[in-house]
Amino acid sequence: MGLLEDKDILIATQEILQDGVRSRWEIQKEIKKKEKVVKSLCNQYKSSKISDEEIKFCLYSLTDNNSFLNSNAEPINKMLKFLTSYFHPNKEEENYSLAITAGVNGARLSHSHEKQYHYVFQSLTLWLEIMENMFMLWSLAEGDLLDVDIRPTLLNTGQGLHRVQPAPQVERAMHAILAKVQKSVEWVGSSVVHLGDHNVPNALMFIDKYTQVPRILVPIVTAIEAVNKLTQQTTTNRYIEKAFGGEEKLKKSILVDFFRYGFDGSGADNFVDAGSCIDGRLTSAWNWCSQLETKPYYPIFLLSGFVGFDGDFQK
Repeated sequence: MGLLEDKDILIATQEILQDGVRSRWEIQKEIKKKEKVVKSLCNQYKSSKISDEEIKFCLYSLTDNNSFLNSNAEPINKMLKFLTSYFHPNKEEENYSLAITAGVNGARLSHSHEKQYHYVFQSLTLWLEIMENMFMLWSLAEGDLLDVDIRPTLLNTGQGLHRVQPAPQVERAMHAILAKVQKSVEWVGSSVVHLGDHNVPNALMFIDKYTQVPRILVPIVTAIEAVNKLTQQTTTNRYIEKAFGGEEKLKKSILVDFFRYGFDGSGADNFVDAGSCIDGRLTSAWNWCSQLETKPYYPIFLLSGFVGFDGDFQK
């Protein structure tokens, strides 16, 4: 406990990133400082109960968690910032309304601008909470999958043969996470969590489903952040001005389209498999991804280095 409460543990477990601001020399200096602190903590807290190598292993494990959050939670934080910066629930801007109508442009939900704003906000907030608890959920998922008292059934779920198996530990944790989010936001839509059915057959599929969130959001964030740099080039700046009316309008065009149709209940032919349920929100986002090539701003994604939602991203 003394180690966990030591003020130097923040330095010992930080992820040192190349942020494009600090020089290579400054980054190397930070790395050496971190390694020195790790060595110091290992020497200080090693005992007959725990060796210095075991302490180092634990510290690096905590670093892995920080690294995971930077890679997986930060894109959600950025999307929340985009939503709150460019849109307001009580101000419906012409051409940038978030309102959707069932049956129009593939939407299966009907929401006013204000209702859709809260729907998107709560969905992103829920994804963020899940990411921040992913290591716990992963551990619980392993417990559910390996529980000898919970027998799986091999079934064709409509997406091939799957091991359908209840996941009581993950389900309890998810309901606790959902309850926490519902207390902090204005809730819109269904609160159904699919687990152990044909939508999400088992705990492993649950984990896999939510590790897709950053794969969806990172290319969008990258494209939005690349717009400023693209406008510094004469040719692309002329294109952006002529096609979209400038960089700010381009950013809002991308965001309003995603916030509308990435959260519109689409992606399946019934409200059990998609709609506004907890898992259906992610299904709708994936459905939007499948249509990206048809969007007028698709060239901006390509110019920002986009090669696919499942591939590597060029810098």
